[in-house]
Amino acid sequence: MERLLLTLLCALAVCSVCVAQTRPEDGGHEIQVWAGGGHSVPGGTSNTDVWNVGLRYGWILTRPHGPGFLKGRLECAADVVPVFMVFQPTNTAYGAGFNPLNLKWNFASRGLLVPYFELSGGALFTNKDVPTGTNTVNFMPAAALGLHFLREKFNWSVEVRYLHISNGGLAVPNPGLNTVEVRLGIGKFLSHSR
Repeated sequence: MERLLLTLLCALAVCSVCVAQTRPEDGGHEIQVWAGGGHSVPGGTSNTDVWNVGLRYGWILTRPHGPGFLKGRLECAADVVPVFMVFQPTNTAYGAGFNPLNLKWNFASRGLLVPYFELSGGALFTNKDVPTGTNTVNFMPAAALGLHFLREKFNWSVEVRYLHISNGGLAVPNPGLNTVEVRLGIGKFLSHSR
């Protein structure tokens, strides 16, 4: 699996060298469709998988700033998550959510790869308790590391995301669910019209 993922990343990087690029720029916007999935990790409920699909709209707020390799642009984005499935040992919960606050740091790079770091938070509403026996309303703080592969018309992204799902004390018990997800996206950076 690791070899397949590495081959895919190398192929995308080589293909992106052959075309012009659209880059994140101050005053610009990002639109994206993404899908992600992952498995639970220690620190909460176990033996649980998640899969989700979402839409993103982002605003690039700053020009590049910061020291050395940390130099980059700040982006604020919002996600709508119309499909969120949680595969639990006792049942499968179907839901939807939204992440109104995604703070993303797009590192300044001259090449066709743009690394980024993101912190986000939102809410999840499901038809069954997540985790089982807790609540149908949950909060979703997350942190992610990823890469944009710039292309002429669209860019691809791949990221690793740590996602915590918890009812935040709305119900007792509150064991929470921690997952590590891989998320793939296709999107576009739109230039600021001057």
